[in-house]
Amino acid sequence: MGSTKAKAPMSNRRFLAIWIPIVAFVAVLAVGANIAIGMFRGAIESFMGTGTYVVSNTAEGAELDTTYYESDHATQDDAKAASAELVEDIADEGMTLLKNNGALPLETSAVTLLGRGAADPVYGGSGSGTADTRTAVNIRQGIENAGFTVNDTVFDELAAFAEANPAAEGGRTNIVMDKPEESNYNIGEMPIEEYSQDALDSFAEYGDAAIVVIGRAGGEGGDLATDMTPWDETAEPGQHQLELNQDEKDLVALAEENFETVVVVVNASTSMELGILEDDPAVDGIVFAGSPGVSGFNALGSILSGAVNPSGHTVDVFSADFTADPTFVNFGDFAYSNLEDAYFVDYEEGIYSGYRYYETAAVEGFIDYDEAVVYPFGYGLSYTTFGWSVADARLGEVDGEISIDVDVTNTGDVAGKDVVQLYYTAPYTPGGIEKAHVVLGDFAKTELLEPGATETVTLTLAVEDMASYDAADAAAYVLEQGDYELKLQTDSHSLKDGIEPLVYTVDETVVYTDGRASDEVPATNRFDDVTAAFEDGTRTAFSRADFAGTFPTAPEGADLEASEATIAAYEPFDAAAAASDAEGAEAPTWNADNDLSLVDLRGLPYDDPAWEELLDQLDPDEVLTLLTSGAYNTAGLPEIGKIRTNDLDGPAGFSSFINPDLWTGTAFPSEYLIGQTWSRDLANAMGVAVGNEALHMGANGWYAPAVNLHRSPFAGRNFEYYSEDPVLSGALATQVVDGALTKGVYSFTKHFAMNDQETNRVNGGGLSTWATEQTIRELYLKPFEMVVKDARGEVEYYDADGELQTSEIGSTAIMSSFNRIGATWAGGSSALMHDVLREEWGFRGFAITDFNLYDFMYPDQAWNARGTDHMLTFEGSKTIADSTSAAAQDNLRYAIHNVLYTVANSNAVNGMASGATLTYQLAGWEIGVIVGTILLALLVVAGVVWMVMRVRRHRARPTVAPADAATY
Repeated sequence: MGSTKAKAPMSNRRFLAIWIPIVAFVAVLAVGANIAIGMFRGAIESFMGTGTYVVSNTAEGAELDTTYYESDHATQDDAKAASAELVEDIADEGMTLLKNNGALPLETSAVTLLGRGAADPVYGGSGSGTADTRTAVNIRQGIENAGFTVNDTVFDELAAFAEANPAAEGGRTNIVMDKPEESNYNIGEMPIEEYSQDALDSFAEYGDAAIVVIGRAGGEGGDLATDMTPWDETAEPGQHQLELNQDEKDLVALAEENFETVVVVVNASTSMELGILEDDPAVDGIVFAGSPGVSGFNALGSILSGAVNPSGHTVDVFSADFTADPTFVNFGDFAYSNLEDAYFVDYEEGIYSGYRYYETAAVEGFIDYDEAVVYPFGYGLSYTTFGWSVADARLGEVDGEISIDVDVTNTGDVAGKDVVQLYYTAPYTPGGIEKAHVVLGDFAKTELLEPGATETVTLTLAVEDMASYDAADAAAYVLEQGDYELKLQTDSHSLKDGIEPLVYTVDETVVYTDGRASDEVPATNRFDDVTAAFEDGTRTAFSRADFAGTFPTAPEGADLEASEATIAAYEPFDAAAAASDAEGAEAPTWNADNDLSLVDLRGLPYDDPAWEELLDQLDPDEVLTLLTSGAYNTAGLPEIGKIRTNDLDGPAGFSSFINPDLWTGTAFPSEYLIGQTWSRDLANAMGVAVGNEALHMGANGWYAPAVNLHRSPFAGRNFEYYSEDPVLSGALATQVVDGALTKGVYSFTKHFAMNDQETNRVNGGGLSTWATEQTIRELYLKPFEMVVKDARGEVEYYDADGELQTSEIGSTAIMSSFNRIGATWAGGSSALMHDVLREEWGFRGFAITDFNLYDFMYPDQAWNARGTDHMLTFEGSKTIADSTSAAAQDNLRYAIHNVLYTVANSNAVNGMASGATLTYQLAGWEIGVIVGTILLALLVVAGVVWMVMRVRRHRARPTVAPADAATY
């Protein structure tokens, strides 16, 4: 019979070797998780949501009405419903009738939708400007809501084709942000061979009218294709994405063969080459529908039925051949030959961009306008007619303004709205200051006028706004002596019938060396380093004096070589050298006990002495944390009564890459379509609507509006921008900012400045952008300048005696851009961000970077420039070279002042009176972290106790020899 062996107990050494690492791992996990949460708190809050601050007012404060801003709606759902109605109003006035041979409005009630886009429309763009369109009205619904019946057989096939060929799998244009290798530019139209016989047979039943939808998408991080041969096997060399491809031409021909009436709907937010459709007599009408957001396609049905009279006007010139445009050869991918992974773009066309080129070139005999242009800038048709007459013209002094009253009468048979456009023609001397033949000065849109009704609209223009910038001689704006023609036009090319130009005479040249009336300090040359690139022979400035001899050419050879100054500018920013160069810098006071709260500063001037007292109370480490963790928020500083603010994308309504379920607002139309309304009232209403949604969502800041220009129709982000014209862009953006201010929302006008193409925007060290100072100022800075100088809002606040007061505030937020101005990163350019923005224009508020994920966007450089204040990034993602020198501390203090000034005058202080305190209530995830940490800690403690007890028990056991041990 065999013996049974007793299992020897595990030794203490072996036991501890196993369990100590396990317990240690749990302990490290608990500690590490909490450290990581602390480091990346801003990012986690953006993903998971934030806790809330509960405001506790003093007894005196509780007696005051501290609801400084109140929504116009009871609930968020009510606010979004009102926004959806506004979206439709914007589309009503923004969709533009380009062609009509009398077929519109349609008399038939049965229509056939043709083209993939009919079942798969473009509602907006991709990237940060995207919006939630999951519940959007589609084209079919919009048509049917207007009373039309849609051909089911054809539509079902289009829908099936679109579903089987999604954009993400190459079935249509799909721009993946900053990943050209993953993007595609296929048009994605369903070939006519794929229409079944049943579909073709169904045409007879719906034989009155075909609506052909042509679509083009756009997106952040990629431009549209100037060469389609990699994407379309039928494309000919040189064929680009903004002309109809063969499938689309075949589709139009199919419609013409089978239907009496053919209407083309262009569903895009950039101009296209439409001459082939305009010249085709069998195409009865063209409606430019834009990208209309959540409910805008209802407007399409209303326009086609005649329930709405279209009143939109183009925001760009539609040229016949985009490849002949002076911007074409200098748009796209250009790399320096002697600087690794570095890129540039040349604005050789200068001020002659868009309609300014075509109108000027035609006057100079350089082009045949009728051959070169299909639709002018500002062009749009109506179902009625209008007559204009000048009721009064007040031509003020040189230091004043011009004001013209125009009586607009509906002379047709149906109600409609009209747009009156004022252009000016300045005296030009060949070889002198460059001047376009016509420039938009102002515009006005009427209310809805019934047949026979008249409305008087007033157009105003400051005389100084007709001055041109002379960098070469005066280094200032110059209003040259001579006659200035003031022209009331229906578009950039056409005078209104029967109205001759008015003449404004400047008797003596005015050089604004002491500044224009609208300037805080005189404008003078700030960008000599940029303009120098046009003086060293590598770039040629396009000149009206010699269009043929100076027409832009693509860079080659020596043009591709970076100068020594450019190479030096690409070197890492030297914070230590900047600190040593700061003469007389003094470290500010920190952590003082002055007992002020942020709300105490509300309504006070930026330079009120009380600001210094409040800033003295701050802790430098907390300031640094706030300024370097600005992705979609400004951090809380409860010691001074500052809550964490929520700052959201985007120009088509609130959106979020990080947490779209938490931060989703109404999908408004693209800014392109808003631009086509030419309506200040609708732009203002959009700002108010976004502000109402903000109050319900707990949002404070808004990364919008965007006012870069449509320098090229191929720019992938044109949908986010209003126009090629700075005055139209600036006027509409100002109204959006004003509207948002009524609800306490600060709007980050973006992207400052010259962010006008997506190609290479963040590659290498950022895109160097080269232009003359005149070009920079007159075109690309102008819309920002208008917003800064013209935006106005009221701020209610309580003074020290508890009396309600009102002060005025302007635009208080701006976003700098990825690109370089010349060779200097825009966000770190003191010339741009400080000298022009803050000194010349008088901007008071804070500037944030675009998403600061790239090495060349140095926070130290931004702060040293006394320009960009806040880093749109997550805490810990950027290296700070210097935060301790006197100069660096002074820069941080300047930056936090700008941030706090903006927040104090926003809806972030709703409910707060002087002396209020904040109590933070944890978010759900924070509670979970605390509970989890406690449980892990208990596990660690329990594990340690268990190990100790086990070791002690093991040691206390008597030593027993094994039963089968040998006996000696």
